[in-house]
Amino acid sequence: MTPCLNPAIPGTVPQQIGKTPARIFFPCSFAILILLLFLGSARPAAADWNPLVERLTADGFNRPAIEALFARPEVRFEPDAMAGKIKALVRSLSTPDSLVARLKHMIRRDYLSRGSLTRAHSYIRENRAVLEEIDSLYGVPKEVVVSILLIETDLGQHTGNSRVFNRLASMALSNDLETVRLHLESDLLTPENEEFARRRCREKGDWAYNELKALLRLTDLDDGDPLGIRGSIYGAIGQCQFMPSNVFAYGVDADLDGRIDPFAKADALHSIANYLRGYGWRPGMDRDGQHRVIFGYNRSTVYANTVLAVAEKLKDRSRARR
Repeated sequence: MTPCLNPAIPGTVPQQIGKTPARIFFPCSFAILILLLFLGSARPAAADWNPLVERLTADGFNRPAIEALFARPEVRFEPDAMAGKIKALVRSLSTPDSLVARLKHMIRRDYLSRGSLTRAHSYIRENRAVLEEIDSLYGVPKEVVVSILLIETDLGQHTGNSRVFNRLASMALSNDLETVRLHLESDLLTPENEEFARRRCREKGDWAYNELKALLRLTDLDDGDPLGIRGSIYGAIGQCQFMPSNVFAYGVDADLDGRIDPFAKADALHSIANYLRGYGWRPGMDRDGQHRVIFGYNRSTVYANTVLAVAEKLKDRSRARR
């Protein structure tokens, strides 16, 4: 049983045979030394987690438990988490208008392949009972729910291998642009975009901090290990790829086992539909309305286009089999 983090919630190199001539031995040793030095310098510098410890303690988390958590060897500072966010945000500023216009109609065609659609259609048949229940409860068609599950995690098969705690803690610690500047391309930041990058770094750091708190509370409720949860490179978890805070806001204990588990099929499927309903999904919505709601699930026009295109293909398959 892990200690309660939040008191407000219960709960070798092969040897050379024979004599080695000096003219061979010394160059090899020198090369190995250089390699070791390079590998050592390539490792991320040890982070000073004290600012996060202080902040979490001020927000009511148990200091000894938090200090013990950050002292564990699995905890690593991963600067690429925030660096990746900032790269994407800064580059989006210079997206050509022609590309923006094309994105409005772009679709990920790989999800419309025969193989992908066949697997998704089989998934609907195998899980018809729970999907029809979802349609009745939330008014969200099963084809839309399964389309999202297909795109997010390949129907629940690939939920991510990143240690979510490290990703969120690293981003939360990197709310100052100077923390990640060395991990950005030298020509990325300019006088024109640097202030934007600095502001977005601060905002994303605060966002990650709130998600880190939610992760700690979530694992606290289940008596789980915060370092045991794997997910996406930016901290999304489960078959439905919810951020930890969304598990609290939209997660559903559909299998009635007393806990909301985004890695469990029934909970994930219900949670997807509950999220969409919470963002305004209503039966009979036109396509533009559906697109707006799905865009709220993953803020990408191409994503929303693809979800709706896959859902329509799945409906066509169902109609053809009647």
